[in-house]
Amino acid sequence: MAGLTMAKSLPPLGWLRSFEAAARHLSFTAAAEELGLTQSAVSQQVKSLETRLAVPLFMRRARGLALTDAGRRLLPDVEAPLLALAAAMDGVDAGPEKTLLNIATSVSVAQWVIGPRLPEFQARFPDLRVRLFSAIWPDDFHATRADVEIRFGSAKQAGVDAELLLPNRLIALKSAKIKGDFHDLPLIEAVGTSSGWRSWAKQVGHTRPASIYTDTFGMALHLAAQGSGVALVSELLAEHALRTGLVERAHPSSLPSQEGYYLSISKDKRQASMFREWLLGSLYLSAT
Repeated sequence: MAGLTMAKSLPPLGWLRSFEAAARHLSFTAAAEELGLTQSAVSQQVKSLETRLAVPLFMRRARGLALTDAGRRLLPDVEAPLLALAAAMDGVDAGPEKTLLNIATSVSVAQWVIGPRLPEFQARFPDLRVRLFSAIWPDDFHATRADVEIRFGSAKQAGVDAELLLPNRLIALKSAKIKGDFHDLPLIEAVGTSSGWRSWAKQVGHTRPASIYTDTFGMALHLAAQGSGVALVSELLAEHALRTGLVERAHPSSLPSQEGYYLSISKDKRQASMFREWLLGSLYLSAT
């Protein structure tokens, strides 16, 4: 029972990653660049950790950050397990590599983009095995050494060789079971992105703030499908849910997204090129 109590008391790993990176750089902006997040997302996660611990970890100054005494005490205890986790990931092996395709991406993409299409891929390439890694942070991707990576972020964060997956606009979605006018329904927003309901208000005219917040588009889409409200979600993730009737458009308008999902592959592995061609073709067919 003591072990269970300890596990429940731990803060989310993402909060600790943001704290550790911000402590090394003494900058939320530099930490965000390293982690592939927005500055506001890193700042919010650190603030959540400070609230959870009931102690400030940084002194916020005009020229940057400075660690408090509590922050200096916490930093080495956070650095060590993060390094250990990265080392543990390096040792993971699922068998012969020749027929194994390693794909690193977020749970959102795995659940809503790759998962629904995976039976088709397996039917087309029956001798190819697929291993999916859940990855969000840059060191997640480094640790997996994946053949295929799909990251969320800006073009700058994705790198010069990454391809933006389309479509890449934000649309408002809700369950077909939920009744009521769009303007009266609860709004769901994924935090840590540059475009949200505030951007919607400026371009479309809706002004009511969100009442439910998540940290991923995938979770926002899931909540919308469960009837919790209207979610503003990447159109790329929504295709399967729309096609199968899990959700419907709550409003005909859409927003451009300043971030997106970017695909990059190991060009020296033939199976990665095969996956790329198949995925891009599948997304194109879905859009036409």
